[in-house]
Amino acid sequence: MFPIEPIALPPGQAVYFASDFHLGIPSPVASRERERRVIRWLTNAQTDAAAIFLVGDVFDFWFEYRNVIPKGFSRLQGKLAELADSGLKIVLFTGNHDMWMANYFAEEMGIPTYRRPKSYEIGGKRFLVGHGDGLGPGDFKYKQLKKLFENGMARWFFRWLHPDIGMDFGNGWSRKRKESEQHRTEEFKGDEQEWLWQYCREVETRQHHDYYIFGHRHLALDLNVNENSRYINLGEWINLNTYARFDGQNTKLLTFEG
Repeated sequence: MFPIEPIALPPGQAVYFASDFHLGIPSPVASRERERRVIRWLTNAQTDAAAIFLVGDVFDFWFEYRNVIPKGFSRLQGKLAELADSGLKIVLFTGNHDMWMANYFAEEMGIPTYRRPKSYEIGGKRFLVGHGDGLGPGDFKYKQLKKLFENGMARWFFRWLHPDIGMDFGNGWSRKRKESEQHRTEEFKGDEQEWLWQYCREVETRQHHDYYIFGHRHLALDLNVNENSRYINLGEWINLNTYARFDGQNTKLLTFEG
């Protein structure tokens, strides 16, 4: 059972969800333009937002040394600091690409950062929110790799690399993975192979949620879990620019055109 955290939703306000910005790839120029687009979306959302959830893979690679954070992304960090300082609730989840986040956003901006799905009650509706990597059946190879990467000893060893070496290695590894996958188009795999969808249905047998909000799949999906519950996958911002908005009554998948 997931503990449920309440979030107030005043009349006329909304809650926003987005994931998979993958800032940092495929080039500094393309990433910077995407970063500016994300900031335009955040600026648009803040006009009526009660909370904004960033649901993993915000960065294509991220590692926090004790006194060093990755170079770049200053525009996004500045915008998030501005929003947090204004009192707007920002919630951040790690994904499989930025799982090595630590305490930077919480300590510097007051933005909590979570590694596992969390349950919320917003406007009388229950939401389970998380990135989604490693959930549900299947994908055993990645699940073993994730255990290795999340191991505290692995982080400790990596931290002993000079930041120039560590960041070059991490960014190079991330780019190589993307190059090996660029020929592959993400497609809906159907009932038996959409593992996150299956995960939602399994959780629903134990604890009801009106909405299951995840990223990771790079597909914009809105599927029934049962007649009273929906699974929404947020898509991505390399090509789709999709996000979800809950207005107190309904949650809708939308595309940012700005």
